[in-house]
Amino acid sequence: MNALHRLIRRAPVLTAAAALAAACVLPAARAQTGDDLVLDARAAAQKGDRARLSALRTAALFASHPLAPWVDYWDLSGRLREADVAEVEAFYRRWSGQYVEDRLRNDWLLELGKRRDWENFARDVPRFRMNDDREVTCYTRLVEHQAGRDVRPAALEAWYAQREADDGCALLAQTMFAAGRFGVEDVWQQARLAFELERQNSARGQRSLRAAVALLGPELARAVDDAVANPARTLARPDTPPSVALMALLKLASNDPPAAAAQLASGGWEQRLGRRDAAFAWAFAGKWAAVLQQPQSMDHYRRAWTLAGSSATGWSDDTLAWGARAALRAGDAPDRWTLLARAIDAMSPAERADAAWVYWRSRAMAAGAAAGNAGDAERAAARAMLQSIAGQMHFYGQLAAEDLGLPFVLPPPPRTLQASEREAARSHPGFARALQLIDLGLRSEGQREWNFSLRGMGERELLAAAQMACEREVWDRCIFTSDRSKAEIDIAQRFPTPHRAELTQTARRVGLDPAYAFGLIRQESRFITVARSSVGASGLMQVMPATARIVARRIGLDYKPAMLTDPDTNLLLGTSYLKMVLDDFAGSQPLATAGYNAGPNRPRRWRDAPAVEPAAWIEAIPIGETRDYVKKVLSNAVYYSAVLGGTSPSLKARLGGPIGPPAPNAPPVDRDLP
Repeated sequence: MNALHRLIRRAPVLTAAAALAAACVLPAARAQTGDDLVLDARAAAQKGDRARLSALRTAALFASHPLAPWVDYWDLSGRLREADVAEVEAFYRRWSGQYVEDRLRNDWLLELGKRRDWENFARDVPRFRMNDDREVTCYTRLVEHQAGRDVRPAALEAWYAQREADDGCALLAQTMFAAGRFGVEDVWQQARLAFELERQNSARGQRSLRAAVALLGPELARAVDDAVANPARTLARPDTPPSVALMALLKLASNDPPAAAAQLASGGWEQRLGRRDAAFAWAFAGKWAAVLQQPQSMDHYRRAWTLAGSSATGWSDDTLAWGARAALRAGDAPDRWTLLARAIDAMSPAERADAAWVYWRSRAMAAGAAAGNAGDAERAAARAMLQSIAGQMHFYGQLAAEDLGLPFVLPPPPRTLQASEREAARSHPGFARALQLIDLGLRSEGQREWNFSLRGMGERELLAAAQMACEREVWDRCIFTSDRSKAEIDIAQRFPTPHRAELTQTARRVGLDPAYAFGLIRQESRFITVARSSVGASGLMQVMPATARIVARRIGLDYKPAMLTDPDTNLLLGTSYLKMVLDDFAGSQPLATAGYNAGPNRPRRWRDAPAVEPAAWIEAIPIGETRDYVKKVLSNAVYYSAVLGGTSPSLKARLGGPIGPPAPNAPPVDRDLP
């Protein structure tokens, strides 16, 4: 019974029965290494083996394992439905200040909301440090409303931000609508947002749309369901209410913008909807025409602006952004800069402050001045806008600096870290747990533990933590942490060069710029050799198995699937493939980078339009992930050019000339390229 007594003394929250059960498994637990115990616990949690997990949790507590908090969390989070406040509070005390305390608090607040236990919810929610769960936010606004506070603006913001159906936001909306704090127009705005944010394309998103419209009654809810399922039939009915017809038009526009435009122009719906809703429907058709890169997108936006007048009421930042992108793709259209400026000016202040729109608003202002539509004050304002972002460490910061003729200069190195600063990072328990989790292959848990530990840290602490991650070759945490510093910037941390000799040699062997390859790997895998995507891409360069087989055959490599995880082989296959894509696009890095991410066929289609400058082409890429990817890879490559001391660090040199259809005498495309 000595083991049992020690167990009760070390973990007093355990019941005697649980401690007795744990004592039975202690000999087996001792036979394991500490790492095996944690991995077994994670496997038991994933399998839902609660008895096994409970025993391993007890053994981890008994052994005072450094990762016992996680084993404890997996155990309790799996049975929160049966837990009570006392047990949860005991967990909080055991792991006070740690990530798992706040992680469990998030889970527990959701459980309290589902239980409608508002007293305990109101007591616990002020202690929620991450405060990043949308459903918890909706529950919080509800509790505040019940306490008599006027939360209408904050409640609308939380509800409108809901992307998929959940209990908290649905209950908030029901309560606020019943109390008269949300109105009919608020409900229709939420329905419009369901289409703007593409929620209706998922099952949970459709439930969110139904839940919103259901507030107006079952008959309207059924009508909207039918409008989404069969928009053409809904629009053909002469008695369809305008509000329901708008839903049908939005659904139709997301699949077939020309058909939606035809309904508006010749089907009579522009007049029946009224100017505001008709303007929104035209803008939505313009958005999807822009996404699909149809040339009519600018015409749709022009009509939308004509109807909207000076106000774009109800348009989201996303719809306005696509209006700006449609203008950027409009080639030589004489009003492209005017429409671009109008779209940006209608965005929310936060969106307008994004570097992309600061850059393009400056360009629109400068274009107006060059055309004689503005004076010296406007020219100075355009230049000031560029100066506000020039030199910032991103795509548009680099473009702005080059537009202003500023030389590329790396930031000065930071002051050398002191021994005490490095020791503080090494002795931080959260970082220690994070690194141990990552070493065990529990990367997701390790990343969350690490990121939580960064909260509130100053510049020097961030640099010290980043340096520790670099030295441990945990490159994603190294880069992520160093990226957070603002005043002191360590380029060696932000743009590390693992595998430098091998990568440089391999890139040059296949005829590829090493800086370009480094820039791509930094974005693809953050130099994690074991990285594996949800679709099966592997290794440093995230090569797909099918791509690996084709490339290996082309370069004469005797390839076996297991070789894909070997860093050297992965580098050879990835750089060879990138060079093939680059050659297929006649050396255009924007096109090749997009092709590496989205497959070569997509950028082939995206270039089939009037030629535009490469930055405009990139901004108009229809897939947000690919658009962001191209910007970051090319921006990374500029910094790696400076770090490696090779080619001139110029972003515009990498962007090249205008992007449009291939020249008539261009070689045929490589259709066999994966």
